[in-house]
Amino acid sequence: MLDIKVTKIAAPKPKPEGPLGFGKTFTDHMFLMDYTEERGWHDPRIQPYGDLTLSPSARVLHYSQEMFEGMKAYKGEDGKTYLFRPEMNAKRANITCERICFPQLPVEDFIQAVSALVKLDADWIPTQPGTSLYIRPFIISTEASLGLDPSKKCLFMVILSPSGLYYKDGLEPVSIWVEDDYVRAVRGGVGFAKTGGNYAAALAAQAKANKAGYDQVLWLDGVERKYIEEVGSMNIFFKIDGKVVTPALNGSILPGVTRDSVLTLCRDWGLPVEEQRITIEELAEAHRAGKLEEAFGTGTAAVIIPVGKLCYKDEVFTISDGKTGPLSKRLYDTVTGIQCGKLEDKFGWRVTV
Repeated sequence: MLDIKVTKIAAPKPKPEGPLGFGKTFTDHMFLMDYTEERGWHDPRIQPYGDLTLSPSARVLHYSQEMFEGMKAYKGEDGKTYLFRPEMNAKRANITCERICFPQLPVEDFIQAVSALVKLDADWIPTQPGTSLYIRPFIISTEASLGLDPSKKCLFMVILSPSGLYYKDGLEPVSIWVEDDYVRAVRGGVGFAKTGGNYAAALAAQAKANKAGYDQVLWLDGVERKYIEEVGSMNIFFKIDGKVVTPALNGSILPGVTRDSVLTLCRDWGLPVEEQRITIEELAEAHRAGKLEEAFGTGTAAVIIPVGKLCYKDEVFTISDGKTGPLSKRLYDTVTGIQCGKLEDKFGWRVTV
């Protein structure tokens, strides 16, 4: 168990008023813990939120050796504070750490660090519908050297941000641009890892989609440019002729926590579910045949977000009449209901802080 030193802020900051954006405001405190090759992980501490002092030659600035996770804390109607499946984030963090040559972080230490910070800043958890306390754990390479080899020094941090809906229109369907020019990831790369370079590489395609009037990018595989992979900020699901379909994890797709939760719920409800390779042409044919009933994305930030329109090579598919489908709504209500303590948690996903 970590022996966390806590230094509280002298004068708490005022809480935000009015509608909350996403990731714009930060709480009073942050968690930090150092790693060196000689000492391992050490000096766990919580201190007032503030800027870092970092060498200009820190390797994170030159070679992007960093990883991050995304989680949320919720205030239940019973007044308790809840996390949602934090062990999955902790385990996925170590998968990313292994891929980018960071030291492993014990799962129990990860969860303790997150829980301690959330507990200290629990009065920052918003309670309006659709809001939550977003949690950003991350590790950066701090070694001051331009040599290209795994860093012997790094810093684990956790920061918190009271946030509103990721998409300002809530459960209103978003529009998706299918990208067949730029490539996000290939098998053997870091597409399955949650590391910043993945997202920086996606910005050009996102700008292209926004210019065309679309909210998000749907990526195709990086080799044949025909197999559907994931959306820029979410995993993707389709309901085709009564069957729930999502791309199988293949080494270039992020294993989403919400993705896994949706698969579990659908199977529990008796819905036919397939994790498989699906081409964009197969999806187009399903739409033309009237069999594409729903499409939706899943992710920590958005939870469940319906897709109302999809554009591929100048062909526009309107899905579910551009409205939120019944399965998307049921999944959203169920996942958020479990997260906030409104619904029974038969899977043991909810963790009390």
